[in-house]
Parts: sequence; C-alpha cells; structure tokens
Amino acid sequence: MKEYKYKINGNLYKVTIGDIEENIAHVEVNGTPYNVEMEKVLKKAAKPVVRPVHTDAPTAPTTPIAKPAAASSGKSGVKSPLPGVILDIKVKEGDAVKKGQTIIILEAMKMENNINADKDGRIAAINVSKGDSVLEGTDLVIIE
Repeated sequence: MKEYKYKINGNLYKVTIGDIEENIAHVEVNGTPYNVEMEKVLKKAAKPVVRPVHTDAPTAPTTPIAKPAAASSGKSGVKSPLPGVILDIKVKEGDAVKKGQTIIILEAMKMENNINADKDGRIAAINVSKGDSVLEGTDLVIIE
C-alpha cells in the first residue's frame, strides 16, 4: 500500500492505493474506498508506438553516417538523433552552412544538444519550429 497527500484547490486529500488486480485499483480517498478502473488499451497501444521508435534507432545513426555518400546526390535531411523539443533554430532558409556548424538546439532528457550540419550546403527547408516536439529520426532541416 502506498499513501499520498494531495492538496487540490486548497483542500487536503489523503490517498491510499491498495491492491491492483488486472485493471482495477483499490483506492481510498479520505477514508472513502473506490475501485478505479484503468484502461488496458492505452498500455497495449503505447508498446507498439515505442517499439518502432527503438527499431528506428539503429537506422537513425546509420543514416547520418550514410549522408556524406548522399551529399553528391543533392538534398539530404538532418535527422533528430533522439526524441526531444526544439529550443532554438540557428539558421534560416537559404543560409549557407558548413559541415559541423550548429543549426538547431534540441532539448532531450533535460539536456541541450547541438544538432550540427552533416555537410556543406544551403538550407533548403526547415521542417520544425521552436517548441515543436520531435521523434527520433525526424528530418529537422533539408540541406542541398
């Protein structure tokens, strides 16, 4: 059993979470017992969403490695190496960039990460805005 104290709109609530059987949690709020039904569907739906992200993980680092070979073919996307939130965009469409130049600041796991250009070129498109949440492998900018 776990006990919690919550203050909601100035009112104090003592919440005790008892046994959880399948999708029913036995909860007591200020001495009044409740059976709280939890959705099983959300847990099952979340697992397939997480798995494709992890299966994309090996591809995302592999893709930037392959980018120098694709550089001669023209346009290439700079991908997000991990899920996060765009804090700052350091370039504009049409700007010339050098390989290794910081183009985006991405917050992931409470850390700021510099996303750098993977080749010399011009910014053809910026696919994100400040404050956007992005998944791993998302094309952030296109460099031509």
